[in-house]
Amino acid sequence: MDWNGIWNSIVTFFTENNNANIWNIVWFIAILVIGIIVIKIVMAVVRKVLSKTKIEKIAQQFACTILKFVLWLALILLLLSRIGVEVTGILTAFSAIILAVGMALQNAIANVANGIIIISSHMFKKGDYIVVNGVEGSIVDINFLFTTLVTVDNKKITLPNTAILNNNVTNFGAHPKRRVDFNFDVAYETDVELVKKVVTDVMKSDGRVDLNPEPFCRLKSLESSSIRFFANCWCDNADYWDVYYYIMENVYNEFKRNKISIPYNQLEVRERKDNVKMPVGPKLQKRVEKVREEKEHEDGLKMVLNKSKEKLHIHNKKEKKEKVDKKDKKKNKKNKDEE
Repeated sequence: MDWNGIWNSIVTFFTENNNANIWNIVWFIAILVIGIIVIKIVMAVVRKVLSKTKIEKIAQQFACTILKFVLWLALILLLLSRIGVEVTGILTAFSAIILAVGMALQNAIANVANGIIIISSHMFKKGDYIVVNGVEGSIVDINFLFTTLVTVDNKKITLPNTAILNNNVTNFGAHPKRRVDFNFDVAYETDVELVKKVVTDVMKSDGRVDLNPEPFCRLKSLESSSIRFFANCWCDNADYWDVYYYIMENVYNEFKRNKISIPYNQLEVRERKDNVKMPVGPKLQKRVEKVREEKEHEDGLKMVLNKSKEKLHIHNKKEKKEKVDKKDKKKNKKNKDEE
């Protein structure tokens, strides 16, 4: 049944004036009213149940939207069936429309599916600082299509959810505590224990630094121009950068106060006093041209000339022969004419 047939069935249903049709209209109105009431009751119950769960609000809204669409579609199909419209044809057309829309919006549908995964799996939450494929910032919004970040210099970046799931994500706000790491280079003549004491005292002086576990500082490696110390401490995630800058500035000041040198790159230069004798070979010989090359060149020219002469001689012989043949033909023709 086409759309005109469906419209005609609806018009006929409401315009016929027999007793049976009046009761059909009454049943139609009753089904419509009861269906609307049932939809509202079901949606209210579902919203109340979802609100008591740990599911994200955006996921709850999406689930309620899908359920509401399905309930209304079922009610409409039930009413059309009551009127006498063939529902199978409508379902077929509706399926074809959904398929066409799905093919056209496959990227958007992929983003929606990935958004459901992100929200349901609790990969990150609003306010977390993340890094995705070289892009970093604090999350300000998560929906089923995009995730929005704000960078430290207040730029807004919108990432498709597909790009997030297809790349590695570093979430710096996943846990309430975070470790702050440092590397300090000092001169080789420095007392190792003094450096360790100075660095740990600076870290302990900041009340935002946790003392359990205690701040850590050890000699890490021997570099070409310095010895390198590795240090770390733990603090609340929100205090990370404040702690980092405080410790860097105060370690520098304490190094100067305790006369601990921070060296530049060093290059050792020595003066060479021995006389270097370089072995010298014989002088260059005088250039002597190869006779063979000239001879080959001359032989090549002679061969070319000889071939040219042969071709010219053959050509001349052909021309002479053609002339003789022409003369003979003329003589023969003349003799025939005289006879």
